Amino acid sequence: MPGEPEGNGAPPDRSVDATHGVDAIGRFRVYLGAAPGVGKTFAMLNEGLRRQERGRDVVVGFVECHGRARTEELVEGIEVVPPLEVEYRGSTFTEMDLEAVLRRRPEVALVDELAHTNVPGSGPHEKRWQDVIELLNADIDVITTVNIQHLESIADAVERIIEVPVRERVPDWLLRKANQIELVDSSPEQLRRRMVHGNIYPAERVPQALAHYFRTDNLTALRELTLRFLADETEDQLLAYLRTQTKGAVWETNERILVGITTAPGTDGIVRRASRMAARIKADLQVLHVMGHSEPNGFPNDRLITLRQLAEDVGAEWHETRSDDPAQALVEYARQGHVTQIVVGSSGRSRWQELTGGGSVVRKLARLAADASIDVHIIARRDVAPDAPVRVGAVDAVEES
Repeated sequence: MPGEPEGNGAPPDRSVDATHGVDAIGRFRVYLGAAPGVGKTFAMLNEGLRRQERGRDVVVGFVECHGRARTEELVEGIEVVPPLEVEYRGSTFTEMDLEAVLRRRPEVALVDELAHTNVPGSGPHEKRWQDVIELLNADIDVITTVNIQHLESIADAVERIIEVPVRERVPDWLLRKANQIELVDSSPEQLRRRMVHGNIYPAERVPQALAHYFRTDNLTALRELTLRFLADETEDQLLAYLRTQTKGAVWETNERILVGITTAPGTDGIVRRASRMAARIKADLQVLHVMGHSEPNGFPNDRLITLRQLAEDVGAEWHETRSDDPAQALVEYARQGHVTQIVVGSSGRSRWQELTGGGSVVRKLARLAADASIDVHIIARRDVAPDAPVRVGAVDAVEES
């Protein structure tokens, strides 16, 4: 609902590193859609019923029916682990009872809305995707749903398309660890018809939705982003298969991309843009933060901590170095690391500031990189409000389905 947060044996080990705990765990299936209403939850429940008919022990860990009668009918055929009722700021919310699902220990758990933010006090984790990792680590297979807007590397592009903040994010590495990602597709025209017929939102919300988020151009763009992401994933799987079948053959490219960052507003957008570039050409991605020699040692500031988390979420390696000449430092690091492309943000300084302050770092970088035969991409900064954090972990303004 709008304005609401979305989303046996010894006790589980909470100390496990979530980033690395997904490799040797149960099977993980994701139903991916371009927008709410395409039928992800319906597909998830149908798959649960199919596995149940084949003799698997299946439960619903959490599902959000959004008042859709056909979805509610499917839920009736599967055991549901009762959700938690949580009081928060004068309202009552329902959340998945992670401990109850772990005690029940089914073979398969259906968990809707992967990107959902848990209500404070409802469990050990802030995000539902962290709950899912714990289920997988307990050898419980998980089938889940998510929209393309919530993928970390794509969220900023979606924000520009739909003109609504996307505050609930799922790290790229998690989806890339899925054993299977299945597209649940629907044409823009079909989605808009479903909206008009009341199959997605209540009648009072339909006019506004059709005029904003569910405009045909928005839905077309979101669908294209989804198909591009899946195309990249399919190519990765093909390359992996070819490497196992043809020993010694080199199928992947040797491209390496280096992102030079500062803590200036808009840097998060540059990292996300670089991650999309890297994904499309199958390049390794590294992030380098250059600190001046006069900068104090010690615990990094909040913005830098957030950027480092973002780099991890999009699958990049994080590096730091000290130098009073950032352009030279970037090129030298690129030479040593056999980097083929450097990505930086455009300069926010005026021409006068460049003349009086020793020139443009970007101009110098381009010159040095050209001498080293390294390509340079200069990404336009899209500044955020001065006091806004780089990444917000609040409630998403766009309702998941």
